[in-house]
Amino acid sequence: MKKVIVGLSGGVDSSVSALLLKEQGYEVIGLFMKNWHDESLTISNDCPWLEDSNDAMLVANKLNIPFQTIDLSKEYQSRIINYMFDEYKMGKTPNPDILCNREIKFDIFLKLALNLGADYVATGHYCQVESFDKKNKKIYRLLSGDDHLKDQSYFLCQLTQKQLSKVIFPIGKLTKKDVREIAKKNDLITAEKKDSQGLCFVGKVKLPDFLKQKLIPKKGKVIKVDNNYIIAEIEESDFESNKSYLEFLCSPRNFSETDGECIGYHNGAFFYTVGQRKGLDIGGFKDPLFVLKKDIDKNILYVGMGSDHPALFKKALFISKKDIHWVRNDLTIQPNQSMEVYFRVRYRQPLEKGKIFMYKSGLFILFDRPISSIASGQFASWYIENELIGSGVIS
Repeated sequence: MKKVIVGLSGGVDSSVSALLLKEQGYEVIGLFMKNWHDESLTISNDCPWLEDSNDAMLVANKLNIPFQTIDLSKEYQSRIINYMFDEYKMGKTPNPDILCNREIKFDIFLKLALNLGADYVATGHYCQVESFDKKNKKIYRLLSGDDHLKDQSYFLCQLTQKQLSKVIFPIGKLTKKDVREIAKKNDLITAEKKDSQGLCFVGKVKLPDFLKQKLIPKKGKVIKVDNNYIIAEIEESDFESNKSYLEFLCSPRNFSETDGECIGYHNGAFFYTVGQRKGLDIGGFKDPLFVLKKDIDKNILYVGMGSDHPALFKKALFISKKDIHWVRNDLTIQPNQSMEVYFRVRYRQPLEKGKIFMYKSGLFILFDRPISSIASGQFASWYIENELIGSGVIS
């Protein structure tokens, strides 16, 4: 009988995962990760760790499985929170949920579980793992969840073959409705519990307030760029090489204060992200304002009116060589090679068609159509059909 340690988060997804594994005959142990202590910055009582821990314990009691809590707050602080502060300070937009999966759940937690004698770990992610043999070697595939509205493969885009070999995702073929019905049928306390929101393990926070712990507010101008801002229409034939064309498409907008008018002030450009709509606190315009660019050096925010502002859209992105990660190492392409893929640059974004071009310095993804709000520091993931094969940090 194989032993599985389930990361019980106190939510319905991990609860049902534990239930299904027990029904399948595994020896199941529940483990709650306490990764955050400070509740002073959370909004109301959303996702307080104490309530989640208690719910996880009640589920374990209901299922009659062993349960314990581990404190990984020091590791979470050093690997996730400090990384967030450093990235925002440089003007980037990190994704702590992806980092949490790579650094905490499927690294520290996985190693701890294996040291405790577990054969596998399991979580309540909506995705799937399959394997096949290739040249006498087992290859693991990270597949999208069957519930396309809840597919969480994007959050796992940094996992490795070794990690995937030790992971089970019991609810990957289920819909959220199925999961809640199973929980309700088995009288689990988490059956009707709302999904957690906000930062992984921290909860729902006002990001500027959270970042103010280390980033000092600094007043700066908000410049509104007109919607008739002219973006040069240049064809690939205008460039001496495909690489120089792609570099041009990825280059940041070169706004200056003369490209618009000052309509207000902000408290720090690093508190915002490209494509952000809420939080500017500037009204009186026909359509909502969106962040087009943040100039960290001069502490200026450039904004545009409406979600269709031309400066919101880009046709390509670049990922530096050091930031490229292949889940499927056997599918890696070499410099001067290309690959047709589907990709996404944020969770719940529909998969888009594009083409990867690999060079010694890194890879470009050229989009079939312009995409809005490409933010440096976020992750892009790429797929073949419903299999996530690689990812990287957008430069």
